[in-house]
Amino acid sequence: MPKKIRLGGENLSLEDLAAVTRNGAQVALTQEASRRIRAARRLVDQWIAEGRIIYGMTTGFGVLSDVRISLKDTRQLQKNILMSHAAGVGELLDTETVRAVMALRVHDLAMGHAGIRLETVHQLIECLNRGIHPEVPAQGSVGASGDLVPLAHLALVLIGMGIAVYRGKRMSGKTALSRCGLKPISLEAGEGLALVNGTQVMTAIGALTLYDALKLAKNADIAAAMSLEVLMGSRTEFDPRIHRVRPHPGQAAAADNMLRITKDSEIISSHKDCRRIQDAYTLRCSPQVHGAGKDAAAYAKKVLETEMNAFTGNPVIFTEDKTFLLGGNFHGQPVAMALDFLGIGICEWGAISERRVERLVNPQLSGLPAFLVADGGLNSGFMIAQYTAAALVSENKVLAHPACVDSIPTSANKEDHVSMGTISARKCRAILKNVEHVIAIEMLCAAQAMDLFTNMKPGKGTRTAYRIIRETVSHLDIDRVLSMDIAALTDLVRSGAIVDAVEDAVGPLN
Repeated sequence: MPKKIRLGGENLSLEDLAAVTRNGAQVALTQEASRRIRAARRLVDQWIAEGRIIYGMTTGFGVLSDVRISLKDTRQLQKNILMSHAAGVGELLDTETVRAVMALRVHDLAMGHAGIRLETVHQLIECLNRGIHPEVPAQGSVGASGDLVPLAHLALVLIGMGIAVYRGKRMSGKTALSRCGLKPISLEAGEGLALVNGTQVMTAIGALTLYDALKLAKNADIAAAMSLEVLMGSRTEFDPRIHRVRPHPGQAAAADNMLRITKDSEIISSHKDCRRIQDAYTLRCSPQVHGAGKDAAAYAKKVLETEMNAFTGNPVIFTEDKTFLLGGNFHGQPVAMALDFLGIGICEWGAISERRVERLVNPQLSGLPAFLVADGGLNSGFMIAQYTAAALVSENKVLAHPACVDSIPTSANKEDHVSMGTISARKCRAILKNVEHVIAIEMLCAAQAMDLFTNMKPGKGTRTAYRIIRETVSHLDIDRVLSMDIAALTDLVRSGAIVDAVEDAVGPLN
């Protein structure tokens, strides 16, 4: 049985979020979270009864915050914010991302600063646990005030509106609730605002991308080590003494990985006295390039795990002081900058990988058969696989331009600087998917080249990686449809099977 993740208590980790989104883990509130939510709601009800002016509860939103809303219109105001803000367009977020958004939204509200009712939070939990997944368009958020547009689409289902997918079928939010024995809820003062004000969409996309990027970083090291061996490279560049005098953590980690992966390589030992002075940068500098990306991922992890465990709404209610403050925790700039940085780091893993692919398929650089296939001319081998890698890498150069440096004022210039953080997150994820294909192509080429070294054993880790690859894709004797091989290897990279096997052989990779 998947474990149950308690929200509103200990810090939520990337692994916890992956368990909810990918492994079907259920979520529940801690007792303390329930207590905090009830306490904050009692204060809101008291303030409403006293006739206090509270943004988003007794006023309009954004530039309309100066408009007073009467008590009789309070419920309509909260319904209106969901309907009016549900203005998204474009492709829909995938189910994993929607589940991540829902879990993060619950965790945010569980901190007890939003003033939402406990039953409203429970409605969101029930939808998540029962597999009611709102349809959420990916485009429309400018990253402040949080992810208003996509979160509004998500929240519509709670009140029986919008569209949801339940058990693989698309239906109205009301029908999806009914199928699970649930009823639409009516929102009270401030609840519509509480449901849409936050950075959970950019954070969800970013967190899942980071989770996969950490796995991809290890695959990149394995691919580089395989390429280095068959290109008759040296292990000298992985010597820890080199990296000790330039102590970037990621660089040292990548070098250590590749040193262990290539351990006991007869291929490398066979040419230790050759005339080559030093390797090309794509081999020799692989720890430096891979390591810079690892450091970017480490920074992104710190930012994202902070954001995952933060309250990002407005106003912020403090029950211990019996007060509320208006602030800007919904501004996505920290997340936007971190994900732009992470995207650049991942982009460079792909860029250097494609250059290694070129060295593998180019006989003037490799000394291997042209495009790694017999009967060149009749067969094109991996010639066009390098084209695909080049196209993906070139596309990533466009995607890697930071989104966070742009801002367009919204809400009649009341919200005059925004983060574009959700665009940063979506771009980062697109870069990751492209690089997964590029690394898969490098592994295909490296394994093809390794088939030529029949009399010498590869390193301990590279030999293991080769075996796992060959269990999925066979040697290319004559031309065949390569897209199927690339897709199979990409799935293998994403699954973590190659990393798991190599770690069993050489120990945990950094």
